[in-house]
Amino acid sequence: MMNVISQVSINEWLKEIAVVMRQNKDYLSQLDAAIGDADHGINMDRGFQKVLIKTETFADQDIGAMLKNTGMTLISSVGGASGPLYGKFFMQMGMALMGKMELNLEDLSTGISKGLDGVKGIGKASVGDKTMVDVWTPVVESLSESVNQKDTLEIASDKMVIAADKGLKSTINMIARKGRASYLGERSIGHQDPGATSSCFIVNILQGIIVGKK
Repeated sequence: MMNVISQVSINEWLKEIAVVMRQNKDYLSQLDAAIGDADHGINMDRGFQKVLIKTETFADQDIGAMLKNTGMTLISSVGGASGPLYGKFFMQMGMALMGKMELNLEDLSTGISKGLDGVKGIGKASVGDKTMVDVWTPVVESLSESVNQKDTLEIASDKMVIAADKGLKSTINMIARKGRASYLGERSIGHQDPGATSSCFIVNILQGIIVGKK
């Protein structure tokens, strides 16, 4: 059982995100076609393929530097809203974890919370707006609760995934209030948000790393 998340595991997380984004590129773009620009999968794949190349240089970097570098890579390589939002998420997470070579549950909770703050800072979205915030907010709340309950990292990651999945499903019946999807008004109801979906992938991959699926 993993008691801390190592620098190597965070690097594996980033590499696996690139794999999953490529595998789900068409699916994410199909979700986006219903309520947006139909390019979310293409953008996420492009960004994380650039990150994948960068991971080869991460061996000697601390976790904060790796995540900050990831964020900067996404901002410079991804168009639309995805680049700035995900870029800010990883940059803020990295800045909160600068100098660390391993993370305990409290570190992980703090890092993801700061990442969410970054997303909310530039996207101005709240829970219920049908965005990635609807996944990351329950994840942050779940991790914070796990810290308070002194859960193991593995149990906390299981709870985190359940919270993320619940947040993702909640976007289906929401009216979009941000981005291009907001132009559709009530017609956006019935569609799962693509940004929330890619966020849920990222959470699930992290849990897989923690419990040793990868």
